[in-house]
Amino acid sequence: MKTTSAELIISAAKDHQFPGGPYPEVALSGRSNVGKSSFINTLLTRKGLARTSQRPGKTQTLNFYFINDRFHFVDVPGYGYAKVSKSEREAWGRTMESYFEKREQLKGVVQLIDARHKPTVDDEMMYDWLKHHDLPVIIVATKADKISKGKWDKHIKQIREGLQVDKEDPVILFSSETAYGKDRAWKEITQLLFSKTERFPKENDEENEPS
Repeated sequence: MKTTSAELIISAAKDHQFPGGPYPEVALSGRSNVGKSSFINTLLTRKGLARTSQRPGKTQTLNFYFINDRFHFVDVPGYGYAKVSKSEREAWGRTMESYFEKREQLKGVVQLIDARHKPTVDDEMMYDWLKHHDLPVIIVATKADKISKGKWDKHIKQIREGLQVDKEDPVILFSSETAYGKDRAWKEITQLLFSKTERFPKENDEENEPS
């Protein structure tokens, strides 16, 4: 997909701050430092749009990016990082739970996993939680450039088995350094955004179809 426009429209700390409108959206979830910001920047060909940080856990809001005047990417706080207060973690949890459970515009989730390692307990818990709520998931295995090509299949299998990935959920190797996997990631994301399957069906709703 060609990106003609992309902007951060709001960093929402509470659910009442989520933008309205009919635009479909895909959430991006993953452990802190897994490469979510780099993934966003690579997909959108916008260097520096999503800020990368050397300090894990810095993202404490849901960041809504409005793309091509048609849909949102939603960067949610990274999980698995303990150096924040218990009250902060609980506040994030309540806001994200509200988002994932109630957000009608949400079509699915991109869960990013570090391809170099086995999925962590936090990765497994997040995937199980998303599937419990009947959300389609695209697994993106980041940092593929750090693994020799001859071992790619082994690492994909390791992720599929570790998460017990549903057959309908794709696992995509990705590298922000080389843009490997970018086209396939866009293909899967586009299918989620503009499929005819509504998570919360409504009568007389018109579907957003790609032009």
